[in-house]
Amino acid sequence: MLTGLLCALGAGLMWGLVFIAPLLLPDYPGLMLSFGRYVAFGLIALAPALLHRKRIAALSKADWRAALKLSLVGNLLYYAALATAIQLADAPLPTMLIGTLPVVISVFSNWSPGHASESVAWRRLAPSLLIIFIGILCVNAAELKHMQQAGSGNTRSMGDYLLGCLIALGGVAAWTWYPIVNARYLRANPHISPSTWATAQGLAVLPLALIGLFSYGAYQKLSGGSYSFPFGPRPLQFVGLMLFIGLSASWIGTLLWNKASQRLPTALLAQLIVFETLSALLYAFIFRGAVPGVQVMAGIVLLCIGIIFGVRTFQHQIP
Repeated sequence: MLTGLLCALGAGLMWGLVFIAPLLLPDYPGLMLSFGRYVAFGLIALAPALLHRKRIAALSKADWRAALKLSLVGNLLYYAALATAIQLADAPLPTMLIGTLPVVISVFSNWSPGHASESVAWRRLAPSLLIIFIGILCVNAAELKHMQQAGSGNTRSMGDYLLGCLIALGGVAAWTWYPIVNARYLRANPHISPSTWATAQGLAVLPLALIGLFSYGAYQKLSGGSYSFPFGPRPLQFVGLMLFIGLSASWIGTLLWNKASQRLPTALLAQLIVFETLSALLYAFIFRGAVPGVQVMAGIVLLCIGIIFGVRTFQHQIP
């Protein structure tokens, strides 16, 4: 259990980095950032694929189909939605909407029929979910207040803010599906190692991301956009940042999450996505150059308490 918790924590620290990329490259649309990140992920995955050729070759057609579906929904679509939402509504609020994932995924994974061995009684699961949800509401309320106080100095309109929230909810839907399906596939196929599965997802997403990146760049060029084909107006910064998050957040983060997925029940694993939320908030406030207010800190404390309650709820199920 400790190994699973540490792996989930490490994955959260890695994934939190991707919330800063849209702020560092605000002139790049979310689609470009998503395509760039997963081209980098796929290229990085080529190295372990060559080192472990026998393991990759042993994957069946069904395995590759599953990897492709997981990569499309949980990688490309999710990050395109997240990056776009952050650029429209700034980082903290989409971060906290994504932060509802522990509650949403726990509910869906505990409710799903056919997986009774992963479930616990709702009365035992409810306290941790309620505490996490209240923590999320605290931070969301603080961010709305921050936006109102910014007034004329805030370049984001209310329309952009609401659209960003709506798109972030699409990201929530994508990542509600991904960890449940991913964890159950790994447990149903214990012969697939976490590193092999992370590499397979990188290889599966590479052609999709390459087609998307070059197609979007060509479209911008032909339509008279300001983008330099295909890497945009700041190619060095774009390529460097994409390689960085492709390695840290995509390959290492996916590897650590796969390890956690094999060791922890899905409903507990869902609550540990809070580590990503906490990491993203930390990085966002560092980027903003501000100290979180009392209400935000209260929300963070509640999230941590919710995690502790969640771990204690599932301890009896883990040998």
